[in-house]
Amino acid sequence: MSSTVRTTWSVDEHLDDILGSIRPLDPIELQLPDAQGCVLVDDVTVPVALPPFDNSSMDGYAVRVADVAGAGEEYPAVLTVVGDVAAGSGELPEVGPGQAARIMTGAPLPPGAEAVVPVEWTDGGAGGGAATTMRAASTDPDGAGGEVRVYRPVEARAHVRARGSDVQAGEPALAAGTVLGPAQIGLLAAIGRGTVRVRPRPRVVVMSTGSELVQPGEALGPGQIYDSNSYALSAAARDAGALAYRVGAVTDDADGLRAAIEDQLVRADLLVTTGGVSVGAYDVVKEALSAPDGTEGGSGVDFRRLAMQPGKPQGFGTVGPDHVPLLALPGNPVSSYVSFELFVRPAIRTLMGLKDVHRPRARAALSADKALTSPAGKRQFLRGTYDAQAGTVTPVGGAGSHLVAALAHADALLVVPEDTTIVGPGAELEVVIIR
Repeated sequence: MSSTVRTTWSVDEHLDDILGSIRPLDPIELQLPDAQGCVLVDDVTVPVALPPFDNSSMDGYAVRVADVAGAGEEYPAVLTVVGDVAAGSGELPEVGPGQAARIMTGAPLPPGAEAVVPVEWTDGGAGGGAATTMRAASTDPDGAGGEVRVYRPVEARAHVRARGSDVQAGEPALAAGTVLGPAQIGLLAAIGRGTVRVRPRPRVVVMSTGSELVQPGEALGPGQIYDSNSYALSAAARDAGALAYRVGAVTDDADGLRAAIEDQLVRADLLVTTGGVSVGAYDVVKEALSAPDGTEGGSGVDFRRLAMQPGKPQGFGTVGPDHVPLLALPGNPVSSYVSFELFVRPAIRTLMGLKDVHRPRARAALSADKALTSPAGKRQFLRGTYDAQAGTVTPVGGAGSHLVAALAHADALLVVPEDTTIVGPGAELEVVIIR
């Protein structure tokens, strides 16, 4: 964290200070079910081919191609059934001239067989019907005996999944830096990995402050509002890849806030507070995290004014003996959410060890009936809807930092630079894609 004293910070300076102070979490070895959402630390190669053997993609009969050549409805090929091959079979019957083996989906192709005839192309064997016969047990313990009539020819390797047709042994499976989702977990299991080395999902504690806050579902009293910030930001933290813990709103009491923060340190890789960072008489976060003599930063947290709108007041530093990073965001709902997208989300992604920690950005033409205005010297972030196909962005709601309904309908942030005060319809802007 920078110790530089300045009156106003730019958005980029504040973000650089945050990301320059945060390091990825240390790798750990996890069982596959626990590794979902984590970031892979090492490249993973395939130890065995997938599939590991030639196998059938259909329920049917394993045959030699020459034995069914020219087969038709009028003159079917009549083959002797020499056995059954189920998935997981070890000893396999050999298919010789004029013979076939009943085979199930996923079962290994027996020696001598060159293709699989789907059961629907046969009489099912012994005239008992396809579905019935494939389920029925043979009178012979090895499944041998009886005949099957085949009504269509097949080419070599038909309905056979070749060994290594998915991936070959030695090929790369997953690259370091991959976020492990369901498909990646499935691949690791398929190649026999029971554990994997990852950077764990960061534990993020979100805490709202304010004596006026009431939890949803409770009755509102005079001057009270519902706590939306902790719900929105904990959801945003989960969306970013973190394990989020939402703490009920803390009242405007510095001692109570300090105690609440201390209680949460045991489960936090990152702390996020909202509210209490401005210049009011009850700005509890600044009071609680300031030095005993009243100066800011006594706990390692600096409070700053940023050249941005919304989100001017911000705080960043570390707390506790383990120097857990803490980001103090403003309390207005839009201000806190925009601040999360710009500063907290990249911090979470950095803790995860990802290379690209930022939301995607694009250039888009302003679709509006009138020009937008922006304060000089401040980078403004407006809510909008982005049409990638048309290459346009349309503002949603106004510039007010309390407009939660407009935020809920936005999928992008319009970025108006510090040196721009008017943006006319059709002008090109940078947009941050947030959905």
